[in-house]
Amino acid sequence: MMNEDKFTGKAGVYAKYRPAYAAAFVDYLYDRVGFSPGSTVADIGAGTGILSRQLLERGSRVVCVEPNGDMRREAERTLSGFPGYMSVDAAAEDTGLAGHSVDFITVAQAFHWFDADRFRDECRRILKPGGRVVLIWNSRMSEAALIKDNDAVCRKYCPDFGGFSGGSAEGPDACAGFFLDGCDFAVFQNNRTLTLDQFIGGSLSASYAPREGQEGYQPFIGGLTSLFHQYAADGILTIPQITRSYTG
Repeated sequence: MMNEDKFTGKAGVYAKYRPAYAAAFVDYLYDRVGFSPGSTVADIGAGTGILSRQLLERGSRVVCVEPNGDMRREAERTLSGFPGYMSVDAAAEDTGLAGHSVDFITVAQAFHWFDADRFRDECRRILKPGGRVVLIWNSRMSEAALIKDNDAVCRKYCPDFGGFSGGSAEGPDACAGFFLDGCDFAVFQNNRTLTLDQFIGGSLSASYAPREGQEGYQPFIGGLTSLFHQYAADGILTIPQITRSYTG
């Protein structure tokens, strides 16, 4: 399966259950990185537009580049009312955008799917002089007991599971090699509080999760349900999570 097809059929559950990025992180983009209401941002691998919405709400013009039709149409359905929104059907490595046309590039929860070398070339082509790239993930705190047990459930029932966030590294230097002169690493607390329905729904939105009717689907839900009841308090599960970003 090609990377752009991994979320086909999951747009609705993705949009409903995936979390936004930490509000403090969005403040950081506008207070420290240089984003402004007048900025043009290419949100590459925009998916259903979770980060795109947060940027549009701050008044920026956002070009949402997404090759998966289901995900792109979901974003178009919910974001088309923003005057600064533009939707583009294209891959990260070949966006079709005009040369030197964007002030910033954001990649939220998607860089691990890209061909990094080809994407770097495309960034150089479409960025204005002095433009910057921001790579972002919402990441579970891997040292927490809940996250370790969640990892074990995924490995047991999801043959395609290679680690959360595609198994990408999470430290300060994880993406430094992508940038010309290294990058600025920032971390923002972004814990989630979830009901059982939200926990299962978010888990099923993952690319590696079995789909309804596939082998492992019901056992996966059973494993998640047991995990929820083990760690939840008063019907609410707290997922220890951060938003981490690499800017350069």
